[in-house]
Amino acid sequence: MQTEAAAATTRKLVVRPPPPVQQRQQSQVGTVSQLIAGGVAGAVSKTATAPLARLTILFQVQGMHSDASTLRKTTIWREASRIVNEEGFRAFWKGNLVTIAHRLPYSSISFYAFERYKNLLHLLMGVENHGTNISTDLFIRLAGGGLAGITAASVTYPLDLVRTRLSAQRNVIYYKGIWHALRTISREEGFFGLYKGLGACLLGVGPNLAISFSVYDTARSYWQLQRPQDSTILVSLACGSLSGIASSTVTFPLDLVRRRMQLEGAGGRARVYKTGILGTFGQIIKAEGLRGIYRGILPEYYKVVPSIGIVFMTYEKLKQVLANIDACR
Repeated sequence: MQTEAAAATTRKLVVRPPPPVQQRQQSQVGTVSQLIAGGVAGAVSKTATAPLARLTILFQVQGMHSDASTLRKTTIWREASRIVNEEGFRAFWKGNLVTIAHRLPYSSISFYAFERYKNLLHLLMGVENHGTNISTDLFIRLAGGGLAGITAASVTYPLDLVRTRLSAQRNVIYYKGIWHALRTISREEGFFGLYKGLGACLLGVGPNLAISFSVYDTARSYWQLQRPQDSTILVSLACGSLSGIASSTVTFPLDLVRRRMQLEGAGGRARVYKTGILGTFGQIIKAEGLRGIYRGILPEYYKVVPSIGIVFMTYEKLKQVLANIDACR
């Protein structure tokens, strides 16, 4: 009887361990591996959603050289049909090579810088453990994301400008490739021509990545706390898509202004906007109404849901794979 009682007591005292929570891989992954994961994730995501990205750019810049009646007639389906009929199906990926050339370093720097800025801010603010203070943690994620976006965009901006100009070309091909575009822009518009629209870009990309990284990081942490048994891939895909919708909704007008400023003087055309960021906003609203600053938001949503979901999912999965490879060495 005593043995049975002791056994019963032992059974009562045994506490089942909680389900294994998906641990962060940052501390387990080296710098090179983290850069590779970020770069590949960005390239995969952009290639998968390139047709929608080109549609978004074409919609964003339509108001520069189209009248109001033409703008009202344009729909996603009509524009997609025009591309297929006039340029061929492969034209949906026009400019994708420069997109990959831009996205590899951009995503690598973004993800790597985000983790480094977060660690630095935790150190500067004297916060040792993540999640100890919700408001402080959220601020660190927002600030880290914003700083990461500004860093990555500043380094890779000329490639982003070239990408926009290649994607915006229709039947008349003025720029014949990445190097031709870089040389032509430098020759015709000067070195700083490669940085047209950088101000609007930094104003947009800082908040964009701040919102994107903070929403993703917060939603992912909460999800894994509530449902630790769920697949990492599913969690990353869902939280990434949510973060993409949030960031695009807030920063889309600045992205549209950036695209239009990038095309100023392209192909020898006359300048349309001559008054800087605020003046460009004013001209667009005056000519196209408030809807003008959100022109192309629908294909942007169609693009951003899978795109940001894929980039975070690929990044997290690659980090796991690379961490396992490093551990086996």
